[in-house]
Parts: sequence; C-alpha cells; structure tokens
Amino acid sequence: MRSSFRLDAVLVQAVIAGALSFSHLHDLAQAAGQNGWKAWAYPISVDLLLVAAWHRLRSLRNTDSPRRAAWIWFTVALAASLGANIATAGLLDLADVPAWLRILVAGWPALAFLGGTLLAHSPATSPEHDEPAPVRDAVPEAEPEQPARTAPVRDLPAPEPARQEPDEIAPAATAPALPAAPSVPPALIAHARKLADTHHATTGHAIDTDTLRARLGVPAPMADAIAAQLA
Repeated sequence: MRSSFRLDAVLVQAVIAGALSFSHLHDLAQAAGQNGWKAWAYPISVDLLLVAAWHRLRSLRNTDSPRRAAWIWFTVALAASLGANIATAGLLDLADVPAWLRILVAGWPALAFLGGTLLAHSPATSPEHDEPAPVRDAVPEAEPEQPARTAPVRDLPAPEPARQEPDEIAPAATAPALPAAPSVPPALIAHARKLADTHHATTGHAIDTDTLRARLGVPAPMADAIAAQLA
C-alpha cells in the first residue's frame, strides 16, 4: 500500500511539472510571435526532444558507444524548457520580447528536427570486435605402452600326436550343393529371344549376357539362365 501511494505521488508530481513547463513554453512561443497551433507545437517539440535524448542515454548505458551527442541534445532541450520557465516568471516582459529571443524561438524547429534525426538514426551499440578464440593448452601425447616382458620359456619336448583309430576318422566333407538355376517364364524367354535376334540383326554379333541383363532388367543368375536357353 505504501509503495503504490509513493508511485502515485510521483506520477502526480510529474504531470503537474509537465503541465507547467508546457504552459510556460506555450506562453513564450506566443509572445515571440508564434500564434495559433504553432504556439502549442513548440512545447511538444521541446518535451519530445528531451524524452528522446533521455531514452537514448538509457539505451547506451550498458554499452561502449559514445554518449556525448545524447548528452548535448538533452542539455539543449532542458535549457529550452528551463529557460522558458524562468523567462515567464516575471524576468521578461512578454509584451516586448527582444529580437534575439524571437530569433531563437523561430530557429528552434530546425534545431529540434536535427537533434531528433541524429538521435533516431545513430547506431545503438558499438560494433563488436571478433575476439580470438582461446588457445587450449597443448596436451602432451601419451606415450605408447610397451608390452610387458615375459620370462623366457624353456624348450619343452613336443607332445606326440594322438593316434586315431580307423573308426574315429572323420568322413570327408561333402562339396556344397550348387544353387539351383532360377526358373524362367516362357514369355520372358520369348521376349529375350526377340531382343537377341534384333541385336544380331543390328550388330551382326550374338547378344552377350551383360547386354541381355541390361535390356531385360533381371538379376545376373536369371540372365545367365536365359542366355543358356538361347544358346
């Protein structure tokens, strides 16, 4: 409850101060010859430049970018607002404004436009420099392990080969059975025969197995079986 009351008091104070400064700037601009909507545009221009410069300073707070330009424009806008407050406090005859003040008021729009443009289009952060990658300490290569030395083995008499009885002799290993030739459909053989005849009529040579397999698109075993039937 206490913190919300303090926050509300700060907001009320900010609104009152802003309204008074706004009114003073309007009165000074009107006294300097800026009538109608122009007198209301001057306080808006001053306050916007002040807020833009302050926002720029906050955005550059945690960076390495130069903040001199933001401070300059913040000081210019603050001086314009503070000067209007002091000038309208009775120190200046608003019925007879001096010529130099009329010149400052008339030249303010161009100055505010320049400051706002520079604040809006300046880079927000400084370019980051590529930092070199940290070099890791060289790790010494592990030396290859040497095999452990074993004690010399004494010469022992070779064991005599065991005699095998005639009944214990293992039978001779039988030769592996050859894979059966794949069965070829008659229609495929007829088609292959047409291809072989066409190839012979074109080239004058009998078709080989590789060409036959490429023309038919069949595996090599089946191509061999078809070639065997065409021979």
